[in-house]
Amino acid sequence: MFENLNWWEIGALLMLALLIFGERLPKVLGDGLKMLRGLRNMAQGATADLSRELGTDIQLEDLHPKAFIRKHLLSEEDEQALRKPLQSLFDDVKQDLNGVKSELSDVASAADFKSTPKTTAPAESSRPAQQRYDLDAT
Repeated sequence: MFENLNWWEIGALLMLALLIFGERLPKVLGDGLKMLRGLRNMAQGATADLSRELGTDIQLEDLHPKAFIRKHLLSEEDEQALRKPLQSLFDDVKQDLNGVKSELSDVASAADFKSTPKTTAPAESSRPAQQRYDLDAT
């Protein structure tokens, strides 16, 4: 949740909270946590009621419309029939992308002038010494 904030920004937010709420800060934090617990309990109660009325075990993630339809309205044969035309297309695209990825990695390794080639030491000693140029300077 706070992965894009550094420690200084979190500290500044805490100081701002102290300035705004002052001595009431513990009560405000407690009220906020109580509200979150209440919301969580309401969501769990709603999923329990829905599970009881539908007669199936339902989770909070199953309430997404696509997941709900897939789980409760479609049989496995219907789902496979819907996926079958798209699966071959997906496999073809995946195979093409893997080919492009391997070709790009080959081109990138061939174009990488700063890395040393992966050859054995005797083969390098038989070649004449090449002049090294600073590619950034030219």
